[in-house]
Amino acid sequence: MSRLRRRFQNWIATRTPRVPGPWTIGRRRVYIVPTRYGYGYGLLLFVMLLGAMNYSNSMAFALTFLLAGIGLLAMHYTHGNLVNLSIAAQGSEPAFAGDTAQFSIRLDNPSRSPRHALTIAWQDQAPLAYADVSADSSATLSLALASTKRGWLPAPRFAVATEFPLGLFHAWTWVELDLACLIYPKPAAEGTAPQTSGHGDDGRWATQRPGPDEFSGLRSYQAGDALRSIHWKSLARNPQPLVKLFSDNQADELWLDWQTLPASWGPEQRLAQLCRWVLDADAAQRQYGLRLPGGSVSPALGAQHRHTCLAALALH
Repeated sequence: MSRLRRRFQNWIATRTPRVPGPWTIGRRRVYIVPTRYGYGYGLLLFVMLLGAMNYSNSMAFALTFLLAGIGLLAMHYTHGNLVNLSIAAQGSEPAFAGDTAQFSIRLDNPSRSPRHALTIAWQDQAPLAYADVSADSSATLSLALASTKRGWLPAPRFAVATEFPLGLFHAWTWVELDLACLIYPKPAAEGTAPQTSGHGDDGRWATQRPGPDEFSGLRSYQAGDALRSIHWKSLARNPQPLVKLFSDNQADELWLDWQTLPASWGPEQRLAQLCRWVLDADAAQRQYGLRLPGGSVSPALGAQHRHTCLAALALH
């Protein structure tokens, strides 16, 4: 059974190659089979036909053929509800490992007839979204998929199906779009503060230092201080020389450094901790940079910077 199923899956793969989209459903790509109600409907027609033949009743023949014609029309409309429908990838929002990724799929109906009761689902799974698409309009549906690990999560093959109008037939087609969702590492638990060697106990760059920027206060003179940093005006009131302090733009910068993490930690544990620190620094509105083996991201702040850092962790 598994061998037969594997051969069937290979046959589907050859029929539905991965395409960038948009992809238009052709007549030969729509598959249709009776539903259980369709089988029951066919059995009923067969019994009615036997009764009409047994009793040679013309009215029974007429009713049987009328119902058979309705069934054939239903099959025609069910098949036509999918033909020439265009499917395109709308994109996806990044998610964290272990969360649910959302893939957006757009259905375009270029015809003058509306398309009703369309469903979309991953292969061999229950429908996840439903839509009616009016004539010459579009609808966007979302497909959810659980993520397990960081990196790119490609969207698997999915089916667009319908049983409109009577539910007697199930028509569907398979589609595999070139669509993927970026999965960030799963953040580590809160509680561990970042450490950057030589820049303070909590990883913050020195908040005050002698420098050329904004004046931020005075401190006692220490051996080695430059003469130009001495506050000469204070000498008239205080015999102890004082030194001017300046703050610069690096006051709130924070470097999240791979090398500061314990050597015993594995790559995934390090990435999880760096991911946590990125989220915490972004929430605190502190400028932060990221150092990884082979590259770094300069300190900045904002949604795009957050995504850049998390993407670097996801793809490291």
